[in-house]
Amino acid sequence: MVQVLDLEFIEYISLDKLKDRIAELADEINQEYKDKNPVFLAILNGSFMFISELFQNIKVECEISFLKVSSYKDQNSTGNIKELIGLNQSIENRHVIVVEDIVDTGKTLHFIKSTLKNNNPLSIKVATLLHKPEATLISNDLDYVGFEIVNKFVVGFGLDYNGFGRNLPAIYIKKE
Repeated sequence: MVQVLDLEFIEYISLDKLKDRIAELADEINQEYKDKNPVFLAILNGSFMFISELFQNIKVECEISFLKVSSYKDQNSTGNIKELIGLNQSIENRHVIVVEDIVDTGKTLHFIKSTLKNNNPLSIKVATLLHKPEATLISNDLDYVGFEIVNKFVVGFGLDYNGFGRNLPAIYIKKE
């Protein structure tokens, strides 16, 4: 058990399981994007550990850039999405892979994909470490999913609770 601020969490997905599954996702991407030179767009802050582990296993020629959006406060999505750091390179006629830490309501991802489509990419695919199907309000195509999880609050491996807990080496679920 770990304490993050005023909440207690228990381990939910171990570091070994995370690394194994991320390597599998990278293998899928390597096969699909051979000779396509994709650009990975990692969504900050939460995806930084996922993209780091994923990128260590990517073998195809590619580029990476970062977007930062915010829609969370405390343990809940606010529903208000603000683009904080925008796209700093052209994605026109490029294959884009959006890298998310978690997809729950789908609102943030829908906003990101809609914004990116205005830049005329050849394709947009999504890699997410975690997906909460029970929380989905807006359906999005998720092409590479690490784990489907229950609709509970999680931290660790980049995911936070009010800015804390990102450095935990596994995924932890809020203790009931």
